[in-house]
Amino acid sequence: MDPTRVFVKNVKRVVFKVGTAVVTRSDGRLAVGRVGAIFEQLEALNSQGYEIILVTSGAVGAGRQRLKYRKLLNSSFADLQKPQVEIDGKACAAVGQNGLMALYDSLFSQLDITSSQLLVTDNDFKSTDFRTQLSQTVNSLLALRSIPIFNENDAISTRRAPYEDSTGIFWDNDSLAALLALELKADLLVLLSDVEGLYSGPPTDPNSKLIHTYIKQKHLGAITFGDKSRVGRGGMTAKVKAAVSAADSGTPVVIASGFVAGNIGKVLEGQRIGTLFHKDAHAWVTFNEFTAREMADAARDCSMRLQSISSKERNKILLDIADALEEKQDLIKVENEADVAAANDAGYDESLISRLVLSPAKISALAKSVRTIAEMEEPIGRVVTKTELADGLILEKTTCPLGVLLIIFESRPDALVQIASLAIRSGNGLLLKGGKEARRTNEILHKVITGVIPETVGEKLIGLVTSKEEIPDLLKLDDVIDLVIPRGSNRLVSEIKSSTKIPVLGHSDGICHVYVDTSANMQMARNIIMDSKLDYPAACNAMETLLVHKDFSSSEGLQDLVVELSHGGVTLHGGPRASSRLKIPEVQTFHHEYNSRACTIEIVDDVKAAVDHIRKHGSGHTECIIAEDKRTAEYFLQHIDSAAVFHNASTRFCDGMRFGLGAEVGISTSKIHARGPVGVEGLLTTKWVLRGNGHIVKGDEGVIYTHKNIVSSES
Repeated sequence: MDPTRVFVKNVKRVVFKVGTAVVTRSDGRLAVGRVGAIFEQLEALNSQGYEIILVTSGAVGAGRQRLKYRKLLNSSFADLQKPQVEIDGKACAAVGQNGLMALYDSLFSQLDITSSQLLVTDNDFKSTDFRTQLSQTVNSLLALRSIPIFNENDAISTRRAPYEDSTGIFWDNDSLAALLALELKADLLVLLSDVEGLYSGPPTDPNSKLIHTYIKQKHLGAITFGDKSRVGRGGMTAKVKAAVSAADSGTPVVIASGFVAGNIGKVLEGQRIGTLFHKDAHAWVTFNEFTAREMADAARDCSMRLQSISSKERNKILLDIADALEEKQDLIKVENEADVAAANDAGYDESLISRLVLSPAKISALAKSVRTIAEMEEPIGRVVTKTELADGLILEKTTCPLGVLLIIFESRPDALVQIASLAIRSGNGLLLKGGKEARRTNEILHKVITGVIPETVGEKLIGLVTSKEEIPDLLKLDDVIDLVIPRGSNRLVSEIKSSTKIPVLGHSDGICHVYVDTSANMQMARNIIMDSKLDYPAACNAMETLLVHKDFSSSEGLQDLVVELSHGGVTLHGGPRASSRLKIPEVQTFHHEYNSRACTIEIVDDVKAAVDHIRKHGSGHTECIIAEDKRTAEYFLQHIDSAAVFHNASTRFCDGMRFGLGAEVGISTSKIHARGPVGVEGLLTTKWVLRGNGHIVKGDEGVIYTHKNIVSSES
């Protein structure tokens, strides 16, 4: 559920308005299929206990279509040669209303719903008695689960065009719907249109952006409206005026498309559908105040300011973050405990909850890692190579920030702190989308971190994306966002890669292997295996598959190891050979990341078979060999193509902090740009800087190239 739409949990009475463009087709005939689909959604809500009130347009359009047909049938050839006079709108309304309600009654009857018609005029609402009687009648109908259907009685209305004037109580069915929402004390007004919602400009303009939340202080006067409705009186301008009026009076409004299947249900589920109008919108300090582009642009602007300040000033920001984490520890703990409690109530597994917990010890460790990053050598502007191209012509290759990063990470709130710190150290803007299970913890951490960023840089340097519905819009911004880093499953990485032109640094599954060779030291093997599996089972660098040499498997060593793992609470699964030998359940697939106290065991013939198994079933994360024979170990190290390969060391060492990077934005299983634990270096690129003194090429006639290396970085 979108954070700005949580109020829908308390919605019971809803006014729906369907416009003429929704009710009729482009040729003027009634859109029976579309109306039927809308009514099916209303029936579903009605059966769930919602009180549904319907306001409909379309009578004039439907009547005009029928009368034109009748007029054509009754006209002589001579009549058709005369100038055609437009059919009276009031006559059209009278004829169309009859047909419209006949259709509505028929469709609702098919759904076993009783509908009722209430026709009103502008003048009716001038009577206090009328208003009282109207409310009583509607309440009676709703109590009987009937759906009241309202329409302006155009046939006898005394008001004439122009319809909108300063004296009118309402001037079209949009403003009528807003008026009824207030009169009948509705909890929500939904205006169904032929477009997805309110755009920043005409919807046909490719530069127009859908506005998810209307904020008067921001959008008033800044929106360019398109043409008037093709069939009705007002179009989007009328809808916005009606929506603003209702929202200011306390009734939330959503403008959404009536053409999209299931839209009504999604609105009532709190999904980010259409445009929301709410009296408190101006006070919401969330991602939803901004479009995806605005948020990304703000991050880029702030990153440019971050790069312009001194290294000492950037370090101070990090040190202030570390201090703030410790000072606000109690606040962080409260929000984190709320997330953990919600996860427990939802029945999430142990591995997710263990990643979610942010203990005081973890917070202290995070503060320490932030200080470590602050103490690192300045990464921006470091000269990687320096070459004399010709006399007086010097070329440098220097490090520089990537720009704006979009990082989508799992429910590990400690990752937010690490990623933000690395982004600041490397001079990058940052957009973060964490797992929904850690929402409250992520929000308080984001607030703590951005609260110490000085105004000279701007707190919008780091944006927190609160809804997954925003991700598709962000992935379109290849002109603003420079790198996407998804941390999670292969499926997530694949979906991101197929949805964007932005370069993606993939952090895939962590299917880590430990191979025990026949030459392994038994005690060393037990220590490494137990640490790789049990130090932190939910980590991506925890052992998931244990491969053992066939000779080792025939000794007592394997049986002892199985007993020790079992005593550690590890659930064992086996490949075909191991399951038969050890009497354990056989796995369906070797390509499985448990993230828990479970692992797969399989027996292989030798180191070559172990390498083949890892190549076939691994994810390219971290692999380990335990062996005393150096030739065997070197074969493994040289032939395994994973981001990290270890000899006689736990897979748990594959970590940015343990590698001396201070922290990590993730462990990349990609082969381009950065691989393995990605720290500050992985968030930088390079640029060429050439310094000359009036040098020109001129066909290379006057240039004597020396290409002399002056200095190169030790890295």
